[in-house]
Amino acid sequence: MFVVTGATGNVGRELVRALVEAGEQVTAVSRRPGQLPAGVRHVPADLADPQSLRTALDGATALFLLVAGEKPAEILDLARSAGVRRVVLLSSQGAGTRPRVYRHPVAFEEAVRASGLDWTILRSGGLDSNAFAWAGTVRADRTAAAPFGDVGLPTVDPADVAEVAAAVLREDGHAGRTYELTGPAAVTPRERAAAIGEALGTPVRFVEQTREEARAQLLAFMPEPVVEGTLAILGLPLPAEQVPGPDIERVLGRAPRTFADWAARNAPAFR
Repeated sequence: MFVVTGATGNVGRELVRALVEAGEQVTAVSRRPGQLPAGVRHVPADLADPQSLRTALDGATALFLLVAGEKPAEILDLARSAGVRRVVLLSSQGAGTRPRVYRHPVAFEEAVRASGLDWTILRSGGLDSNAFAWAGTVRADRTAAAPFGDVGLPTVDPADVAEVAAAVLREDGHAGRTYELTGPAAVTPRERAAAIGEALGTPVRFVEQTREEARAQLLAFMPEPVVEGTLAILGLPLPAEQVPGPDIERVLGRAPRTFADWAARNAPAFR
């Protein structure tokens, strides 16, 4: 049985679906149930309170873990005591490229490596689904605002991250590996806005924010160190953050989906 934390999020929702379609038994963990496939057990829990996971972990053999809360070692101790043998951590590309800034995922990675479980770490680049932040303004007046309009990054489709996670959870041969997950090509914010317009069949106007405007917006829901790290990646990415990686194709045997693919599937959210 597979336990999926963050089961109603952009990656977790796709992972639950992929595992169910593969015939696996799944326990979905999130603070609220959301919409889940038939037959999926939901356990309300919060990673900030590791003890709340006890019921979810009962009978589990594998765990998909998000970077959330402050006690990864306690979560992993509970998992091991419950009989979990394999853990897959969804971390961040920044844990590898900017470890001094992304200390939270680094701490989770260190705890996973020391857990005594078979572990695999998935370092995801920025998700295509971050473009949902534009949904309100695209619906209202067909505009999308972001800083650094012509700086490209190979953002990744959450469905691809989920399919890699499903493969790693179900298959042998991935223990002790760290996979870097990106899209197939660097795409700028201006190009992403245009792709959404193409999916809608009507132009979306891109509005370039200043760094300070973007900073103020991000501070509303991110800690300041993470905001600064995020803006650094968006505005002055390192070479390792701009080059598409091969790991999705290595694991899945196919190229990752493009941002245009994601936009086409999610066009209703922007109508």
